[in-house]
Amino acid sequence: MAIETALTRRLGLSVPVILAPMALVSGGALAAAVSRGGGLGLIGGGYAEGDWLSEQIAHAGNAEIGIGFITWALARNPDLLAVALDRRPRAIFLSFGDLRPFAPAIARAGIPLICQVQTLHDAEIALGEGASVLVAQGTEAGGHGGGRSTMALVPEIADMAGDVPVAAAGGIVDGRGLAASLMLGAGGAVCGTAFFASRESLSHAKAKERAVAASGDETVRDALFDLVRGRDWPTRWTNRTLRNDYHRGWSTRLHTLREQMTEQRPRYFAAQEAGDMDVAATIVGEGVGLVRDIEPAGTILDRMVAEAEARLRNGGGDFIGNG
Repeated sequence: MAIETALTRRLGLSVPVILAPMALVSGGALAAAVSRGGGLGLIGGGYAEGDWLSEQIAHAGNAEIGIGFITWALARNPDLLAVALDRRPRAIFLSFGDLRPFAPAIARAGIPLICQVQTLHDAEIALGEGASVLVAQGTEAGGHGGGRSTMALVPEIADMAGDVPVAAAGGIVDGRGLAASLMLGAGGAVCGTAFFASRESLSHAKAKERAVAASGDETVRDALFDLVRGRDWPTRWTNRTLRNDYHRGWSTRLHTLREQMTEQRPRYFAAQEAGDMDVAATIVGEGVGLVRDIEPAGTILDRMVAEAEARLRNGGGDFIGNG
């Protein structure tokens, strides 16, 4: 059984899975592995750091990958969009900011524009700018997001999107989540946490170990780690991470943390470099409890799709009687 949807047809995929463009985690090797498995791998252009992006594009080789950006960060270095478009990516993925300054150039290049949204208003803007695909991101997602849940947001956006394919994001880590996304009206899923601990990801080895050992109960969404890292995120998007010793010590003392930033910021980045995950953030979503091993991305993808196919083939037979 093959899973063919409006999303796979629009993007030319053989499986309805898109790698989330996780900043500084979804590098060229991981994006290439997901694309070679039949999905769409995206390099996480993140905070618009040109040298890093060029390096990861090279690591992707000749794989047909896409490139994603944090849109408000791209606005600070807009020339980086031309670097991305020169690669002739399969798609450009924009999230967290005003896409309107960038949509025309992407359209002129003939590259599909994937827009991640967290509200119906966001979706209306993206549709008005000619988005090829909408990603309805629920608050269960790792990293930055809004306040709506995946279960409720996806069908609302699917209903308003018309012929534009929708992908679900937020808490989708295995085949059960992928199958549920399709039942909600999406044409596939965007997955980040599922691949955070993959062998190809750029996550620190200690962060991968922490993710594999964690449950969704241990995640929290707030702005603490953005503050200590000096990431000037708009207040409407908070950051889901694992709760750790640093978070427990500072989450109720943000005013004091601001006063001690000269000391605390270098401490944080030293911990991040060393893989001290009691201080540094492990940026994953509520689905992290379903990540149980460090595996190749292709293995994760194959299992997810096979499980979704099995669930869909069953067609609800476990629950619908003959009476």
